Amino acid sequence: MATLPARCNAPDVQRTFAELAAEAMYREIRLTPKPGLVDRANSGAHTDMNFAMFMASIAAISPWFSAFFHVGRETARLAGPQTLRAIRPTGLACEQAMFNATGGVNTHKGGIFSLGLLCAAAGRLTQRQETLTQRSLCDESRAICAGIVEQELKNRGVAKTKGEQQFKAYGFTGARGEVESGFATVRHAGLPHFDIALRRGASEEEALLRMLLGLMAENPDTNLVSRGGITGLNYARRYSRRILTIKCLTPEKLVKALSRMDVQFIRRNLSPGGSADLIAVGWLLSQFPVE
Repeated sequence: MATLPARCNAPDVQRTFAELAAEAMYREIRLTPKPGLVDRANSGAHTDMNFAMFMASIAAISPWFSAFFHVGRETARLAGPQTLRAIRPTGLACEQAMFNATGGVNTHKGGIFSLGLLCAAAGRLTQRQETLTQRSLCDESRAICAGIVEQELKNRGVAKTKGEQQFKAYGFTGARGEVESGFATVRHAGLPHFDIALRRGASEEEALLRMLLGLMAENPDTNLVSRGGITGLNYARRYSRRILTIKCLTPEKLVKALSRMDVQFIRRNLSPGGSADLIAVGWLLSQFPVE
């Protein structure tokens, strides 16, 4: 695993942070079992993608994380939303690289958005010689995306995309709302489960699975709504909360419970893709001190 040395110059931080962002994607896809999601065991509820495709997608995306960081450095003295505008061309180019690698399948659009923003946030902080912490990275991401929900969801006319339709129907803000909140769901619903598990001596794999459950229990995942409506979202939330309340949930019992959950999600065509993206965000943030 790449680590940031105590003293290093901006290019070193840029390279290492980009490596961590790529590693975060690899940690997410390798995590198994993930109910309804592509993992090492199966393709979940997806018929158009598989593990090999995700690996190819990550390989295509990874070189772009350094570019996100660089744009953040170059716009560090500007208002946050100006960085957001500045990284859009990089984001579009990165998405095209993904589509080229997957034959047009959207494997990581949400991950590119979230992790790309964190790379840009890290670039801004590094240029200003500020410490990279979970708080500073999340606060800087919030500053970059200030007003994004208002501009891209509230002020739209006829809802055309699924995200716009879900906002108008249910008020769900999706990935835009998550980044504008400074990744509140990750910080309050995901990372606490991850940190507690590690303190109790769990492996990182187990801690990430528990983080996934914490995320699914609270995240208003628009991917679940797209596939199963509000009924599907509520089913996933209740199921996740029920597993989290099991007493003496050993690693073996956890894997069995998630494997059974996987069967049920596949049967219902449910895939918590939004929470999958947040696993990668959570792992990346976990590599830095809280404050």
